[in-house]
Amino acid sequence: MLYEEAMEYLQNLTKFGMNFGLGRITELLRRLGDPHRRIKVIHVGGTNGKGSTTAMLAGVLQCAGYRVGTFTSPHLHAYTERYRINGREIDPGRVAGLITRLRPHLEAMVQEGFEHPTEFEVSTALAFCYFAEEAVDYLVLEVGLGGAIDSTNVVHPLVSVITNVAMDHMDYLGNTVADIARVKAGIIKPGVPVVTAAENPDALAIIKETCREKGCHLLQVGKDVTWTCGGHSLRGQHFSYLGQRLYLPDLWIPLIGRHQVMNAATALGVLEILAGQGVHITENALKEGLSRAVWPARLELIGDKPPVLIDGAHNYDGALSLRHALDDYFPGRDVIMVLGMLGDKERARVVAELAPRARYVIITRPNSPRAGDWQQMAAEARRYLAEVDTVENISGAVQTALKKARESDLVCITGSLYMVAEAREIVLELRR
Repeated sequence: MLYEEAMEYLQNLTKFGMNFGLGRITELLRRLGDPHRRIKVIHVGGTNGKGSTTAMLAGVLQCAGYRVGTFTSPHLHAYTERYRINGREIDPGRVAGLITRLRPHLEAMVQEGFEHPTEFEVSTALAFCYFAEEAVDYLVLEVGLGGAIDSTNVVHPLVSVITNVAMDHMDYLGNTVADIARVKAGIIKPGVPVVTAAENPDALAIIKETCREKGCHLLQVGKDVTWTCGGHSLRGQHFSYLGQRLYLPDLWIPLIGRHQVMNAATALGVLEILAGQGVHITENALKEGLSRAVWPARLELIGDKPPVLIDGAHNYDGALSLRHALDDYFPGRDVIMVLGMLGDKERARVVAELAPRARYVIITRPNSPRAGDWQQMAAEARRYLAEVDTVENISGAVQTALKKARESDLVCITGSLYMVAEAREIVLELRR
Protein backbone atom coordinates (compact mmCIF):
# COMPACT_ATOMS: atom_id res chain seq x y z
CA MET A 1 0.00 0.00 0.00
CA LEU A 2 0.95 3.62 -0.48
CA TYR A 3 0.76 5.89 2.57
CA GLU A 4 -2.60 7.39 1.52
CA GLU A 5 -4.02 3.89 0.98
CA ALA A 6 -2.68 2.77 4.35
CA MET A 7 -4.31 5.76 6.08
CA GLU A 8 -7.61 5.03 4.36
CA TYR A 9 -7.40 1.38 5.44
CA LEU A 10 -6.62 2.42 9.02
CA GLN A 11 -9.43 4.98 9.04
CA ASN A 12 -11.87 2.28 7.97
CA LEU A 13 -10.93 0.30 11.07
CA THR A 14 -12.63 2.94 13.23
CA LYS A 15 -15.90 1.13 12.39
CA PHE A 16 -14.83 -1.45 14.99
CA GLY A 17 -15.15 1.30 17.60
CA MET A 18 -13.57 1.47 21.06
CA ASN A 19 -13.72 -2.24 21.85
CA PHE A 20 -11.63 -2.67 24.98
CA GLY A 21 -9.80 -5.79 26.12
CA LEU A 22 -6.36 -7.34 25.66
CA GLY A 23 -7.37 -10.53 23.83
CA ARG A 24 -7.16 -9.20 20.27
CA ILE A 25 -3.90 -7.25 20.71
CA THR A 26 -2.29 -10.21 22.50
CA GLU A 27 -3.23 -12.56 19.67
CA LEU A 28 -2.09 -10.12 17.00
CA LEU A 29 1.27 -9.59 18.70
CA ARG A 30 1.71 -13.37 19.08
CA ARG A 31 1.36 -13.72 15.31
CA LEU A 32 3.95 -10.96 14.87
CA GLY A 33 6.50 -12.63 17.15
CA ASP A 34 5.72 -10.62 20.30
CA PRO A 35 7.83 -7.57 19.39
CA HIS A 36 6.76 -5.76 22.60
CA ARG A 37 8.82 -8.24 24.62
CA ARG A 38 12.01 -7.09 22.95
CA ILE A 39 11.71 -3.45 24.08
CA LYS A 40 12.53 -1.73 27.38
CA VAL A 41 9.46 0.35 28.18
CA ILE A 42 8.51 3.24 30.46
CA HIS A 43 4.69 3.15 30.60
CA VAL A 44 2.99 6.54 31.14
CA GLY A 45 -0.69 6.77 32.10
CA GLY A 46 -2.88 9.35 33.83
CA THR A 47 -5.64 11.81 33.01
CA ASN A 48 -3.60 14.91 32.14
CA GLY A 49 0.10 15.54 31.57
CA LYS A 50 0.97 12.22 29.91
CA GLY A 51 2.26 13.84 26.75
CA SER A 52 4.39 16.49 28.44
CA THR A 53 5.86 13.95 30.86
CA THR A 54 6.60 11.60 27.96
CA ALA A 55 8.33 14.39 26.03
CA MET A 56 10.52 15.31 29.02
CA LEU A 57 11.46 11.69 29.76
CA ALA A 58 12.38 11.07 26.14
CA GLY A 59 14.34 14.32 25.90
CA VAL A 60 16.51 13.51 28.91
CA LEU A 61 17.17 9.91 27.82
CA GLN A 62 18.13 11.15 24.35
CA CYS A 63 20.53 13.72 25.85
CA ALA A 64 22.00 10.89 27.94
CA GLY A 65 23.01 9.23 24.66
CA TYR A 66 20.21 6.71 24.20
CA ARG A 67 18.07 5.94 21.18
CA VAL A 68 14.57 6.66 22.44
CA GLY A 69 11.20 5.88 20.92
CA THR A 70 7.91 7.55 21.85
CA PHE A 71 4.40 6.37 21.04
CA THR A 72 1.75 9.00 21.79
CA SER A 73 -1.85 9.63 20.78
CA PRO A 74 -3.81 11.29 19.40
CA HIS A 75 -1.77 13.21 16.83
CA LEU A 76 -2.33 16.88 16.08
CA HIS A 77 -1.73 17.18 12.35
CA ALA A 78 -0.19 13.99 10.94
CA TYR A 79 -0.47 10.33 11.93
CA THR A 80 3.32 10.01 11.78
CA GLU A 81 3.60 12.25 14.88
CA ARG A 82 2.60 9.25 17.00
CA TYR A 83 5.85 7.38 16.31
CA ARG A 84 9.13 9.14 16.97
CA ILE A 85 12.74 8.11 17.53
CA ASN A 86 14.88 10.80 19.14
CA GLY A 87 12.20 13.30 18.18
CA ARG A 88 12.07 12.33 14.50
CA GLU A 89 8.74 11.15 13.11
CA ILE A 90 8.40 7.83 11.34
CA ASP A 91 8.65 7.98 7.54
CA PRO A 92 5.21 7.72 5.86
CA GLY A 93 6.51 4.97 3.60
CA ARG A 94 7.49 2.94 6.66
CA VAL A 95 3.95 3.28 8.03
CA ALA A 96 2.55 2.03 4.73
CA GLY A 97 4.95 -0.90 4.71
CA LEU A 98 4.11 -1.91 8.27
CA ILE A 99 0.35 -1.73 7.69
CA THR A 100 0.79 -3.77 4.50
CA ARG A 101 2.52 -6.45 6.60
CA LEU A 102 -0.07 -6.32 9.37
CA ARG A 103 -3.10 -6.62 7.09
CA PRO A 104 -2.84 -10.36 6.29
CA HIS A 105 -2.59 -11.13 10.03
CA LEU A 106 -5.76 -9.10 10.70
CA GLU A 107 -7.62 -10.92 7.93
CA ALA A 108 -6.39 -14.30 9.16
CA MET A 109 -7.58 -13.54 12.69
CA VAL A 110 -11.11 -12.82 11.43
CA GLN A 111 -11.13 -15.96 9.27
CA GLU A 112 -10.15 -18.00 12.32
CA GLY A 113 -12.99 -16.61 14.44
CA PHE A 114 -11.30 -13.79 16.33
CA GLU A 115 -12.81 -10.31 16.57
CA HIS A 116 -11.17 -7.80 14.24
CA PRO A 117 -8.60 -5.65 16.09
CA THR A 118 -9.56 -1.99 16.48
CA GLU A 119 -7.80 0.95 14.85
CA PHE A 120 -5.89 1.75 18.05
CA GLU A 121 -4.87 -1.88 18.54
CA VAL A 122 -3.43 -1.93 15.02
CA SER A 123 -1.64 1.37 15.72
CA THR A 124 -0.20 -0.10 18.92
CA ALA A 125 0.96 -3.28 17.19
CA LEU A 126 2.54 -1.14 14.47
CA ALA A 127 4.42 0.78 17.19
CA PHE A 128 5.84 -2.35 18.79
CA CYS A 129 6.95 -3.72 15.40
CA TYR A 130 8.58 -0.43 14.43
CA PHE A 131 10.46 0.20 17.66
CA ALA A 132 11.59 -3.43 17.97
CA GLU A 133 12.92 -3.40 14.40
CA GLU A 134 14.66 -0.07 15.03
CA ALA A 135 16.19 -1.51 18.22
CA VAL A 136 15.50 1.52 20.36
CA ASP A 137 17.17 1.50 23.76
CA TYR A 138 13.98 2.67 25.46
CA LEU A 139 10.36 3.25 24.48
CA VAL A 140 8.34 5.85 26.38
CA LEU A 141 4.85 4.48 25.84
CA GLU A 142 1.79 6.62 26.48
CA VAL A 143 -1.44 4.90 27.51
CA GLY A 144 -4.22 5.48 24.98
CA LEU A 145 -7.27 5.56 27.26
CA GLY A 146 -7.62 4.36 30.84
CA GLY A 147 -5.06 1.68 31.57
CA ALA A 148 -6.20 -1.80 32.59
CA ILE A 149 -7.63 -2.84 29.22
CA ASP A 150 -5.86 -0.31 27.00
CA SER A 151 -3.96 -2.07 24.22
CA THR A 152 -0.62 -0.69 25.43
CA ASN A 153 -1.05 -2.65 28.66
CA VAL A 154 0.50 -5.83 27.25
CA VAL A 155 3.97 -4.57 28.25
CA HIS A 156 6.00 -5.36 31.36
CA PRO A 157 7.73 -1.99 31.87
CA LEU A 158 10.75 -0.79 33.82
CA VAL A 159 8.57 1.84 35.52
CA SER A 160 4.83 2.54 35.53
CA VAL A 161 3.77 6.19 35.71
CA ILE A 162 0.33 7.56 36.65
CA THR A 163 0.63 11.32 36.29
CA ASN A 164 -2.71 12.07 37.97
CA VAL A 165 -6.35 10.98 38.10
CA ALA A 166 -9.29 13.25 37.34
CA MET A 167 -12.77 13.07 35.84
CA ASP A 168 -12.55 12.30 32.12
CA HIS A 169 -13.91 9.71 29.68
CA MET A 170 -16.58 8.80 32.25
CA ASP A 171 -18.55 6.85 29.63
CA TYR A 172 -15.70 4.36 29.49
CA LEU A 173 -13.85 4.59 32.80
CA GLY A 174 -16.47 5.20 35.50
CA ASN A 175 -18.32 8.02 37.21
CA THR A 176 -16.13 8.56 40.27
CA VAL A 177 -12.44 9.37 40.72
CA ALA A 178 -12.03 6.05 42.58
CA ASP A 179 -13.53 4.11 39.66
CA ILE A 180 -11.25 5.89 37.19
CA ALA A 181 -8.23 5.34 39.46
CA ARG A 182 -8.87 1.59 39.49
CA VAL A 183 -8.75 1.54 35.70
CA LYS A 184 -5.61 3.72 35.60
CA ALA A 185 -3.94 1.54 38.27
CA GLY A 186 -4.40 -1.41 35.92
CA ILE A 187 -1.03 -0.58 34.36
CA ILE A 188 0.72 -1.41 37.66
CA LYS A 189 2.57 -4.73 37.27
CA PRO A 190 3.90 -7.01 40.04
CA GLY A 191 7.23 -5.76 41.36
CA VAL A 192 7.49 -2.84 38.92
CA PRO A 193 8.15 0.54 40.60
CA VAL A 194 5.41 3.16 40.28
CA VAL A 195 5.62 6.96 40.14
CA THR A 196 2.54 9.13 40.61
CA ALA A 197 1.74 12.80 41.09
CA ALA A 198 -1.92 12.01 41.87
CA GLU A 199 -3.21 14.26 44.64
CA ASN A 200 -6.85 13.25 44.93
CA PRO A 201 -7.16 11.21 48.18
CA ASP A 202 -9.51 8.63 46.66
CA ALA A 203 -7.23 8.09 43.68
CA LEU A 204 -4.11 7.94 45.82
CA ALA A 205 -5.70 5.35 48.11
CA ILE A 206 -6.44 3.09 45.13
CA ILE A 207 -2.91 3.47 43.73
CA LYS A 208 -1.34 2.75 47.13
CA GLU A 209 -3.56 -0.30 47.66
CA THR A 210 -2.68 -1.68 44.21
CA CYS A 211 1.04 -1.16 44.87
CA ARG A 212 0.77 -3.03 48.19
CA GLU A 213 -1.09 -5.91 46.56
CA LYS A 214 1.45 -6.22 43.75
CA GLY A 215 4.59 -5.60 45.79
CA CYS A 216 5.55 -2.38 44.02
CA HIS A 217 7.64 0.47 45.35
CA LEU A 218 5.63 3.69 45.08
CA LEU A 219 7.25 7.10 44.64
CA GLN A 220 4.86 9.99 45.35
CA VAL A 221 5.65 13.27 43.64
CA GLY A 222 5.04 16.05 46.16
CA LYS A 223 5.97 13.81 49.09
CA ASP A 224 8.97 11.60 48.28
CA VAL A 225 10.30 14.09 45.74
CA THR A 226 9.46 17.80 45.82
CA TRP A 227 10.02 20.99 43.88
CA THR A 228 10.12 24.74 44.38
CA CYS A 229 8.96 27.10 41.66
CA GLY A 230 11.24 29.96 40.61
CA GLY A 231 10.71 32.78 38.16
CA HIS A 232 8.59 32.43 35.04
CA SER A 233 8.05 34.26 31.77
CA LEU A 234 6.31 33.55 28.50
CA ARG A 235 9.45 31.68 27.41
CA GLY A 236 9.31 29.14 30.24
CA GLN A 237 9.96 28.73 33.95
CA HIS A 238 12.64 27.96 36.51
CA PHE A 239 12.32 25.50 39.38
CA SER A 240 14.41 23.47 41.82
CA TYR A 241 14.04 19.74 42.39
CA LEU A 242 14.73 17.79 45.59
CA GLY A 243 14.70 14.08 44.87
CA GLN A 244 15.62 10.94 46.73
CA ARG A 245 19.22 11.11 45.56
CA LEU A 246 19.42 14.40 43.69
CA TYR A 247 19.18 18.08 44.42
CA LEU A 248 18.95 20.10 41.21
CA PRO A 249 18.67 23.86 41.69
CA ASP A 250 17.59 26.30 38.97
CA LEU A 251 16.29 23.92 36.33
CA TRP A 252 14.49 25.43 33.34
CA ILE A 253 11.72 24.16 31.08
CA PRO A 254 10.44 25.99 27.97
CA LEU A 255 6.84 25.16 28.95
CA ILE A 256 4.45 27.49 30.76
CA GLY A 257 1.86 26.65 33.40
CA ARG A 258 2.54 25.66 37.00
CA HIS A 259 1.30 22.10 36.28
CA GLN A 260 4.26 21.61 33.93
CA VAL A 261 6.65 21.87 36.88
CA MET A 262 4.81 18.97 38.50
CA ASN A 263 5.10 17.04 35.24
CA ALA A 264 8.84 17.79 35.17
CA ALA A 265 9.21 16.60 38.78
CA THR A 266 7.33 13.43 37.83
CA ALA A 267 9.73 12.83 34.94
CA LEU A 268 12.71 13.42 37.23
CA GLY A 269 11.32 10.93 39.77
CA VAL A 270 11.07 8.33 37.02
CA LEU A 271 14.60 9.09 35.84
CA GLU A 272 15.94 8.65 39.37
CA ILE A 273 14.39 5.17 39.47
CA LEU A 274 15.89 4.34 36.08
CA ALA A 275 19.27 5.55 37.30
CA GLY A 276 18.90 3.16 40.24
CA GLN A 277 18.32 0.37 37.71
CA GLY A 278 21.62 1.12 36.01
CA VAL A 279 20.57 3.62 33.33
CA HIS A 280 23.41 6.14 33.03
CA ILE A 281 22.05 9.69 33.17
CA THR A 282 24.29 12.66 33.94
CA GLU A 283 23.18 15.88 35.60
CA ASN A 284 23.91 17.72 32.34
CA ALA A 285 21.62 15.33 30.46
CA LEU A 286 18.85 16.01 32.98
CA LYS A 287 19.18 19.76 32.59
CA GLU A 288 19.61 19.77 28.82
CA GLY A 289 16.80 17.26 28.21
CA LEU A 290 14.30 19.30 30.22
CA SER A 291 15.39 22.52 28.54
CA ARG A 292 14.58 21.06 25.11
CA ALA A 293 11.06 19.83 25.99
CA VAL A 294 8.42 20.70 23.41
CA TRP A 295 4.76 19.71 23.51
CA PRO A 296 2.61 21.63 21.00
CA ALA A 297 -0.94 22.83 21.71
CA ARG A 298 -0.42 22.79 25.47
CA LEU A 299 -0.25 26.42 26.58
CA GLU A 300 1.54 27.14 23.32
CA LEU A 301 1.96 30.83 22.50
CA ILE A 302 2.04 31.81 18.82
CA GLY A 303 2.89 35.30 17.55
CA ASP A 304 1.84 38.66 18.95
CA LYS A 305 -0.42 41.65 18.27
CA PRO A 306 -2.48 39.85 19.41
CA PRO A 307 -0.73 36.77 20.81
CA VAL A 308 -2.61 33.48 20.41
CA LEU A 309 -2.53 30.93 23.23
CA ILE A 310 -3.48 27.38 22.20
CA ASP A 311 -4.26 24.78 24.83
CA GLY A 312 -5.96 21.40 24.61
CA ALA A 313 -7.78 21.76 27.93
CA HIS A 314 -10.25 19.00 27.16
CA ASN A 315 -11.51 18.33 30.71
CA TYR A 316 -12.15 20.23 33.93
CA ASP A 317 -8.68 19.73 35.44
CA GLY A 318 -7.14 20.96 32.18
CA ALA A 319 -9.43 24.01 32.29
CA LEU A 320 -8.34 24.71 35.86
CA SER A 321 -4.67 24.63 34.81
CA LEU A 322 -5.45 26.96 31.90
CA ARG A 323 -7.28 29.39 34.20
CA HIS A 324 -4.28 29.47 36.55
CA ALA A 325 -1.98 30.13 33.57
CA LEU A 326 -4.16 33.00 32.32
CA ASP A 327 -4.00 34.58 35.77
CA ASP A 328 -0.26 33.91 36.23
CA TYR A 329 0.99 34.96 32.79
CA PHE A 330 -1.63 37.39 31.50
CA PRO A 331 -2.97 39.23 34.56
CA GLY A 332 -5.37 42.01 33.67
CA ARG A 333 -5.28 41.25 29.95
CA ASP A 334 -8.61 40.93 28.11
CA VAL A 335 -9.17 37.50 26.61
CA ILE A 336 -11.01 36.58 23.40
CA MET A 337 -11.76 32.86 23.81
CA VAL A 338 -12.57 30.21 21.22
CA LEU A 339 -13.97 27.12 22.91
CA GLY A 340 -15.15 23.79 21.51
CA MET A 341 -15.54 20.52 23.42
CA LEU A 342 -16.88 17.03 22.83
CA GLY A 343 -20.29 16.11 24.20
CA ASP A 344 -18.98 13.51 26.67
CA LYS A 345 -17.00 16.07 28.70
CA GLU A 346 -17.91 18.12 31.77
CA ARG A 347 -18.69 21.11 29.59
CA ALA A 348 -20.66 23.11 32.17
CA ARG A 349 -17.80 22.94 34.70
CA VAL A 350 -15.24 23.91 32.07
CA VAL A 351 -17.30 26.89 30.93
CA ALA A 352 -17.83 27.98 34.55
CA GLU A 353 -14.05 28.01 35.03
CA LEU A 354 -13.03 29.73 31.80
CA ALA A 355 -15.85 31.98 30.60
CA PRO A 356 -15.60 34.50 33.49
CA ARG A 357 -11.98 35.13 32.45
CA ALA A 358 -13.00 36.25 28.92
CA ARG A 359 -14.58 39.44 27.59
CA TYR A 360 -15.81 37.66 24.47
CA VAL A 361 -16.40 33.93 23.83
CA ILE A 362 -16.88 32.10 20.53
CA ILE A 363 -18.28 28.58 20.77
CA THR A 364 -17.36 26.30 17.87
CA ARG A 365 -17.95 22.69 16.88
CA PRO A 366 -15.16 20.09 17.15
CA ASN A 367 -14.81 18.07 13.96
CA SER A 368 -15.98 14.82 15.56
CA PRO A 369 -19.15 12.72 15.69
CA ARG A 370 -18.88 13.07 19.48
CA ALA A 371 -19.47 16.84 19.28
CA GLY A 372 -23.08 16.41 20.40
CA ASP A 373 -25.14 19.54 21.13
CA TRP A 374 -22.14 21.84 20.80
CA GLN A 375 -24.26 25.03 20.80
CA GLN A 376 -25.48 24.26 24.32
CA MET A 377 -22.12 25.55 25.57
CA ALA A 378 -23.11 29.04 24.40
CA ALA A 379 -26.09 29.04 26.76
CA GLU A 380 -23.74 28.03 29.58
CA ALA A 381 -21.28 30.80 28.69
CA ARG A 382 -24.03 33.46 28.65
CA ARG A 383 -24.51 32.86 32.35
CA TYR A 384 -21.12 34.55 32.88
CA LEU A 385 -20.85 37.19 30.15
CA ALA A 386 -23.02 38.86 27.53
CA GLU A 387 -20.74 38.66 24.49
CA VAL A 388 -21.05 35.05 23.31
CA ASP A 389 -21.32 33.90 19.69
CA THR A 390 -21.50 30.53 17.95
CA VAL A 391 -19.50 29.85 14.78
CA GLU A 392 -19.74 26.23 13.66
CA ASN A 393 -16.79 26.34 11.26
CA ILE A 394 -13.49 26.28 13.15
CA SER A 395 -11.69 28.46 10.60
CA GLY A 396 -14.49 31.00 10.85
CA ALA A 397 -14.33 30.94 14.64
CA VAL A 398 -10.56 31.57 14.65
CA GLN A 399 -10.80 34.40 12.14
CA THR A 400 -13.71 35.98 14.04
CA ALA A 401 -11.62 35.92 17.22
CA LEU A 402 -8.65 37.56 15.51
CA LYS A 403 -10.87 40.28 14.04
CA LYS A 404 -12.50 40.99 17.41
CA ALA A 405 -9.18 41.16 19.26
CA ARG A 406 -7.26 44.35 19.89
CA GLU A 407 -3.47 44.24 19.76
CA SER A 408 -3.37 44.31 23.55
CA ASP A 409 -5.79 41.38 23.92
CA LEU A 410 -5.00 37.66 24.16
CA VAL A 411 -6.74 35.20 21.87
CA CYS A 412 -7.12 31.87 23.69
CA ILE A 413 -8.16 28.78 21.71
CA THR A 414 -9.02 25.80 23.87
CA GLY A 415 -11.03 22.62 24.28
CA SER A 416 -11.00 19.31 22.46
CA LEU A 417 -7.76 18.33 20.73
CA TYR A 418 -9.86 17.59 17.64
CA MET A 419 -10.77 21.27 17.50
CA VAL A 420 -7.51 22.70 18.79
CA ALA A 421 -5.41 20.82 16.20
CA GLU A 422 -7.43 22.25 13.33
CA ALA A 423 -7.38 25.74 14.85
CA ARG A 424 -3.60 25.55 15.33
CA GLU A 425 -3.06 24.83 11.63
CA ILE A 426 -5.22 27.81 10.74
CA VAL A 427 -3.35 30.13 13.13
CA LEU A 428 0.07 28.98 11.86
CA GLU A 429 -1.04 29.53 8.27
CA LEU A 430 -2.41 33.00 9.03
CA ARG A 431 0.75 33.95 10.95
CA ARG A 432 2.98 32.88 8.07
